[in-house]
Amino acid sequence: MARRLAGKIAVVTGGTTGIGFASAKRFAAEGARVFITGRRQAELDKAVAAIGGNTTGIQADASKMADLDRLYAQVKADAGRIEVLFANAGGGSNLPLGSITEEQYDDTFGRNVKGVLFTVQKALPLLVDGASVILTGSTASIVAMPAFSVYGASKAAVRSFARHWTLDLKGRRIRVNVLSPGPTKTPGLLDLAGDDRAAQQGMLDQMASELPLGRVADPDEIASVALFLASDDSSFVTGAELFADGGQAQV
Repeated sequence: MARRLAGKIAVVTGGTTGIGFASAKRFAAEGARVFITGRRQAELDKAVAAIGGNTTGIQADASKMADLDRLYAQVKADAGRIEVLFANAGGGSNLPLGSITEEQYDDTFGRNVKGVLFTVQKALPLLVDGASVILTGSTASIVAMPAFSVYGASKAAVRSFARHWTLDLKGRRIRVNVLSPGPTKTPGLLDLAGDDRAAQQGMLDQMASELPLGRVADPDEIASVALFLASDDSSFVTGAELFADGGQAQV
């Protein structure tokens, strides 16, 4: 059976853990040459070894312009083009209205909005016509939760980017889509509950009880959706937001 990304060049930002790591691993298994980024070199080296295949790690913070320039300079030198760009790097913290700080706002919007914007814009010279661009959204953009207003607003901006960029790039047939996961068992999610294992499991159980499917996702399940959007299987899908959320935002 032919591998779905055979011969393609893929860039995955935030590829050292969670959804980014699982997606990069799936892309590599499907034949892509993969470049991943991470902010910490030790985690980056570990992820590259675990992903295997033809994978390159580049230390970069997607919210820093110099890091993005260095990323794409290396991709250009090593591969010369990009067929799949998964702008996945992001994150942020959660504070309720009344406690929000400028630092928290700048960090969250810097990672989820500024970082995504310039990750895509600086990639344009390398993106081939007909490339696939995937942005990581979140159910938080449409499902209200206490203390999530800044994070949710940043992910709503990501959804808006996809709509507008689909029109900006239509002349090049570059597809831009948003992948919005629901609760997924990633290190980032577990960190919300601190280091206590019991607290982490309690949080996961609570989230699972609120989902129609009755469980949180495994990162590999989200990676399957990323592969669909990256491959020609989704050749007529653009400007869309694809939810992989266990029904959280659907019913």
